[in-house]
Amino acid sequence: MADAAGRLTKLAEEVLGAPLPVRIRAWDRSESGPPGAPTLVIRHRRALRRLLFKPGELGLARAWVAGDLDIEGDLYEALDRLAGLIWERDDAPKPQRAAVLRALARPEIRAAARELLSLAGAPVPPTPPAEEVRRRRGPLHTLRRDKEAISHHYDVGNDFYALVLGPSMVYSCAYWESPEATLEDAQRDKLDLICRKLGLREGRRLLDVGCGWGSLVLHAAREYGVRAVGITLSEEQATFARKRIAEAGLADRIEIRVQDYREIKDEPFDAISSIGMAEHVGRTQYAEYADALYSLLKPGGRLLNHQIARRPLADEEAYHVDEFIDRYVFPDGELAPIGRTVGQLEDAGFEVRDVEAIREHYALTLRSWVTNLERHWDEAARLTSAGRARVWRLYMAASALSFERNRIGVNQVLAVRTPEGGTSGVSLRERTWNG
Repeated sequence: MADAAGRLTKLAEEVLGAPLPVRIRAWDRSESGPPGAPTLVIRHRRALRRLLFKPGELGLARAWVAGDLDIEGDLYEALDRLAGLIWERDDAPKPQRAAVLRALARPEIRAAARELLSLAGAPVPPTPPAEEVRRRRGPLHTLRRDKEAISHHYDVGNDFYALVLGPSMVYSCAYWESPEATLEDAQRDKLDLICRKLGLREGRRLLDVGCGWGSLVLHAAREYGVRAVGITLSEEQATFARKRIAEAGLADRIEIRVQDYREIKDEPFDAISSIGMAEHVGRTQYAEYADALYSLLKPGGRLLNHQIARRPLADEEAYHVDEFIDRYVFPDGELAPIGRTVGQLEDAGFEVRDVEAIREHYALTLRSWVTNLERHWDEAARLTSAGRARVWRLYMAASALSFERNRIGVNQVLAVRTPEGGTSGVSLRERTWNG
């Protein structure tokens, strides 16, 4: 069993047909790989069993969440080096995948695989970590299933989110004047940008779909004098938001509801914000989502839809959500290309007036959140679980790299329910964003 790291490195390089870009340290303290590179630490043979019983991303995710697998050194550098080898991407070159399959068919690789079996130990599938969403039943995006998915991600403790997000309690892409700005300033600037794009002012009524912990409705009511309704499917978020609003003395101007956007029966609003919520809607429901928001706006009313986008695929039917995100982070979440989003908003009747791409801003935001989490690691693990903290660290760091490398983006789409007469109410110089 000596030199497990060397044996694993040899196997990996034979399968990949290329040098392994990181070092490996195994449970027997053996090490192998390029000196000075980040180190993939395999703390327990159980990590190998996870991969054998669930090859690919899900097996790796389970090993990471359980603590059987770790990274020493620069996390971002390690993920960047491993991105094309470990995390299957929709834009990964097909020839590379084909080469791996051919390699697995070679007799020497089959022999190496048998060696891996001997390294892995007892042939018993390890139990998945408790943080994993178990098998879901029934059709996607019913009211009940969406509420359960939102609860999995957001009902993990307000105190935990306070450590990660900081005082702003804003869980979406900030808007940075420069990389040297503070996260708090960048989040305040983002909230203000949304209010200006929506043309908010005294007496207007705002609906915030997916209001989180109430930061946007608080800013809009305090700074712009609006009356606001915020909806969320998270009980913990609603409780926290209501407390903040009461403490700010704005309970007469802001209402927080635990409600799905499909359940709103109010009179039309002057403005609607949907910030980081549409990713949960799903492609089968997106037309209904766009129609619902259109019907909830007065003629001349504005929608600000802030949404993560993926790169388009040659075969859109081939799109799938990666297993780590689906099982551990955002169950049932789906991303769409920006072109599809704009098209569906237009199909609902909206006039799309502006699209602002801010993906670099999200990379800066995520790196700040990772820094906050790492700074408060012990407390974060105590407030949730060590596994949950590991989920958040991995997904936020990997997402930061995805934004930086243009694998995904994020866009603010300003759309108007323009009246038949054609008067949009948007100023001639749109980017001034004055009411």
